[in-house]
Amino acid sequence: MPDIIQLLPDSIANQIAAGEVVQRPASAVKELMENAIDAGATSIKLIIKEAGKTLIQVIDNGQGMSETDARMSLERHATSKIRTADDLFRLHTMGFRGEALPSIAAVSQMEMKTRLASEELGTLLVVEASDIKKQEPVATEKGTNISVKNLFFNIPARRNFLKSNGVEMSHITDEFIRLALAHSHISFSLIQQEDILYDIPPSKLSQRIVSLFGKTYQSQLVPVQEETSLLKVTGYTGRPELAKKKRGEQFIFVNNRFIRSNYLSYAITSAYEGLLQENSFPFYALFIEINPKHIDVNVHPTKTEIKFDDERTVYGVVWSAVKQALGTHSLAPALDFSDDVNLVSKLSAQPLSRDQYYAEQFSTLNKTTLQNWEKLFEQESVSSKLIDQKNTEPKITYRVESSINQSLQVPEREEEKGLFQFQQKFIVRASRHGIMLIDQQAAHERVLFEKYLLQLKGVPGNSQQSLFPQTLTLSAPDFALVMEMEKEICALGFRFEVFGKNTLLISGMPAEILSNEKELFEGLIGQFKNQAELHLPLRENLAQALAKRASIKAGQKITAEEMESLTGSLFACPNPNFTPDGRPTFFLLDSSKIESYFSR
Repeated sequence: MPDIIQLLPDSIANQIAAGEVVQRPASAVKELMENAIDAGATSIKLIIKEAGKTLIQVIDNGQGMSETDARMSLERHATSKIRTADDLFRLHTMGFRGEALPSIAAVSQMEMKTRLASEELGTLLVVEASDIKKQEPVATEKGTNISVKNLFFNIPARRNFLKSNGVEMSHITDEFIRLALAHSHISFSLIQQEDILYDIPPSKLSQRIVSLFGKTYQSQLVPVQEETSLLKVTGYTGRPELAKKKRGEQFIFVNNRFIRSNYLSYAITSAYEGLLQENSFPFYALFIEINPKHIDVNVHPTKTEIKFDDERTVYGVVWSAVKQALGTHSLAPALDFSDDVNLVSKLSAQPLSRDQYYAEQFSTLNKTTLQNWEKLFEQESVSSKLIDQKNTEPKITYRVESSINQSLQVPEREEEKGLFQFQQKFIVRASRHGIMLIDQQAAHERVLFEKYLLQLKGVPGNSQQSLFPQTLTLSAPDFALVMEMEKEICALGFRFEVFGKNTLLISGMPAEILSNEKELFEGLIGQFKNQAELHLPLRENLAQALAKRASIKAGQKITAEEMESLTGSLFACPNPNFTPDGRPTFFLLDSSKIESYFSR
């Protein structure tokens, strides 16, 4: 039998590696900007065209590379930061694997200009799909200038999976903002097409937050600072009134590297207990400094997920730091932006050591949380019994003997019509085959989805004019996304116009929706972005997003007429069985199943 195992050609191996490192234009942006930061740049410029599909250009004034280093940087696993396996646990830099440049070069047409400060001339490299087409001396500024053109030009299938320009640009801006937050000592600029979206000078963290998110944040930030022998927590969290109906403006950095951690996010939001409205999310930008030996960043290709060797203590310190900041804020003077982020005095000294204090706090947190849950279930049990007693008590009708009462018609109860609301979540309907339980929120989502999809296909929806138009200031990526979808959003019934930089004036909203215009619009954009990874066509994504935001929610009481209308509309849909995202809308309890409970 002939041998069948062989080594992959370098070009294919690089394309496979690129699939892990470069998933979309934003991935290339992240890798190139992190390289610029590691090179000691004090100024980084990002230029984007067609949401990175035709051009991603990063220009920095870092240390640059020699001719040999420039060539070596395009070899896989060529790195200046790792010599032994132990070095993985002493990392203070952003990149370290040596995969970024070769992976990007494998799926694009790349041009690199770089020069050391000590050299008069720099080096020009032109690469196409890992093939070096040109290498020659060039006159260029100190630092590195990399242009990535026609990303995924040699992998059409991957290019076809990219989203609309608005969505891809949103991802790029997210990466830009994270790096700009983490390195406030560096000046950053972002240019899309010919428009300057950001041009931010070096500054303190507080000023950097205001530069990125707007002046409304200037009076809404609460400083956070705490330090133990294991870690240090600094940064800012937002006052409760700054909370929004969508996630997004929540940033956790470990050793200046942005990470995603549901565990730590829960610790932070738990510290806001009793301060936030339901389904509201606070702003925070928190920085955790910890010895690299206590973490492992090499657990995910994008390095946004890490492991702590003592998660419980990290959780306790973060929770307590935020809790203390929120507690002392009402006693502290207004935040002075001329002061540094670290100049926060303690109200009182702790008699215990820091480690003992946080260990005790964390144990108390667990105990208190458990007791609260037990109380909650006890209250729920008592409430359920009271409700059941109330619902099962016979209703007594008092009548005064009079000729008027003889002609009085007592209206039928809703239950006798075979249609009533149960727990303000479900519509119960009798049918020939049994009892049907309809999830009112899921059913309404399906009905609204069909309605909005029809509007987006050419039957524009009605709009109700606002008596008092509201202004809404969005982040730069969200504003760009709205402008790209302006026609579709207006087809749903929204009316708005540009009212300054990244600001809209909302003058109308879809008819028959009882909601705050600003909250509904902001919620629509947030929901749309949350669904971006579902690979839905734009119209379906937008219709589904608005249906979720505008639907009747669990716990909302509806009238008998509304129940009749909703039930009829649901079963008039082409697919009434499921919501647009696949959840069941109703459940049928068969008559035979009911009879089996009574042993007939």
